[in-house]
Amino acid sequence: MTRHTLRLATGPGAELEASFAALRAELELPGDFPAPVVAEADAAASRLSAAVAAPGAGVLDARDVPFVTIDPPGSMDLDQAVHIARGTDGFVVRYAIADVPAAVVPGGALDAETLARGTTVYGPGTRIPLHPEVLSEGVASLLPGVDRPALLWDITLDARGVQTAATVRRAVVRSRVRLSYMQAQAVLDGEDTRLDTHDELGHDEIASLLDLLREVGTLRQERERERGGVSLDVPEQEAAVVDGVPLLEFRHVLPVEGWNAQISLLTGMAAAQIMLDGGIGILRTLPPADPRDLRRLRRAAAALGIEWPRDVDYPGLVATLDGRDPQHAAFMEEATSLFRGAGYLAFDVERGLPLPDGEGGRRHAAIAAPYAHVTAPLRRLVDRFGLAICVALCAGEDVPPAIREGLAGLPEIMSSTGRRAGAFERGCLDAVEAAVLRGRVGEVFDAVCLEANEPGTKGEILIADPAVRAKVTGTGLEPGERTKVRLTVADVAARTVRFETLAVPAPTHDS
Repeated sequence: MTRHTLRLATGPGAELEASFAALRAELELPGDFPAPVVAEADAAASRLSAAVAAPGAGVLDARDVPFVTIDPPGSMDLDQAVHIARGTDGFVVRYAIADVPAAVVPGGALDAETLARGTTVYGPGTRIPLHPEVLSEGVASLLPGVDRPALLWDITLDARGVQTAATVRRAVVRSRVRLSYMQAQAVLDGEDTRLDTHDELGHDEIASLLDLLREVGTLRQERERERGGVSLDVPEQEAAVVDGVPLLEFRHVLPVEGWNAQISLLTGMAAAQIMLDGGIGILRTLPPADPRDLRRLRRAAAALGIEWPRDVDYPGLVATLDGRDPQHAAFMEEATSLFRGAGYLAFDVERGLPLPDGEGGRRHAAIAAPYAHVTAPLRRLVDRFGLAICVALCAGEDVPPAIREGLAGLPEIMSSTGRRAGAFERGCLDAVEAAVLRGRVGEVFDAVCLEANEPGTKGEILIADPAVRAKVTGTGLEPGERTKVRLTVADVAARTVRFETLAVPAPTHDS
C-alpha cells in the first residue's frame, strides 16, 4: 500500500486541528497513559538501566560493535541498530533490536495497555505511542552514545547473500550514530554530510559500513527476485503544514531505504524459520495474488506504455521500474492491489494451535517465504511476542507462559488495532488534501486512474501536483489511463475530496 508521511513545521491551524481531534474521537483512539501504566513504565525504565549497568549471566556485552541506526529524520523511538562485517565466506549481519520483552511485566498494567493499543499511531504533529515515552523514546530506544539492552541477532550470509545461520540473544549494545535516510544516502553518494557521531565513529567508518549495507542489500534484493518476492518502491505521499499552509508532495524512496529494509526482511525470515522449527510462534502471512488481478495489471501496464514481455514475470518487471517516472509510479500504485488480505498466523503445536498443511498458508506472498514481525517492538505489539519466542527457542528454554497464552488472541488484536491506525492516518491525510484543494473547487486536473469498478463509473485517481489520491465518479474509467477530472468537493471538516471525469461532448453532424 502507499505509505504516507505526515509532518508539521508549525501547528496545523484550528480547522485541521479540529478535524484531527474529531477523527481521534470517532476512532476511539487512546489518550494519555493511565497513572498505573506510567508508574509501571517508570519502574521498568529503572530496571532496564540497572540491568545495563550490571548485565546478568548470559547477557552478551556487545558495546564494542559500532552499531548505527537509520530512520526517518527526527525519530526518537529507535527499534533497530545495524552492523555488517565481512566474514570468512561472506558476511556477518548483527542487528540489535530494542529489548521490549524485558520491560513489560506479564499481567501488569503496561502489558494490558499495550494489548489494547496494539500499535503506535501516527498523524500530523501527533503520535499516539504504544509505550510511554520513558521507554519508547528513553531507556528502551537505541539512541546513540548510550548503553542499551537489546536482543541481538547474529545472521551469517554466504557470498551470494544467502543465509547460512541465525540466532538471537540478550545483549548490551551502544549505537554510535543516528542517521536519517537522507544522511545515509548522502554518505553513500560521496557528499560532504555533517553527522552527529558523539565522537565515537569516524566518517570513513560510517561510509565503510554503509558500503557493506549497499552490497548486502543489493544481494538480498537479487535473492528476493530469484525466489519470486517483490518490494515496491512506491513514492510516499507526504503532507506538511508549514506556517499554517498545508502542502502535499510525493517523496521518492531512496535506494538506501530499500537496502535497509532488506536487513529487516532478512531478520523476519530468520525469525519465522526459528519459530517454525520450534513449533510455536506467530507469522505475518499474505495470500498469493489472484491470476485475474495479474491479467488486469498487464492491461494497466499496456495503458501506461510500460512494456511487459510475456516471458518476464511480475518480480522481474518490478525490478526495472523507477518510482520517479510518473507512469511507473502509477503502475506501482496499481500493483499494490495484487497483495491483499495480509494477516497473522499464530501456532503452538504442543497446545493444539496447529499450522496449516502445506507451505501456502504459512508464507507471505510478497516476500515469497515465511516471515515474522520482530524488528519494531517499540511500535508494534506482535514483535514483542515474536522476539520473546525466538530468544527462548535459541536459548533452549521454555517460552514464557504469558507469551504462550496470549498467542491465540494476538492476530485479532493486531488486525483491529492496525485497521484503526490506518484509518487515522488516512483520515488525517484526507483532511490535509481537502485543505490544500479547498480553494480550487471547479478546477480541472490531469490525473491517472488507479482503480475502477467494472462499469468504469467509480474509482480512484492519482494527481501529481498537488500529490493527491482521491475518489472519482464519471464514465470511461480504466486503470492506468490518463484522464482529466474536475474537483467537485473539498470539505476539511468531513475530510472529503471528490472529483468527476469531464463529460465528453456528443458528436455533431452537419444537416
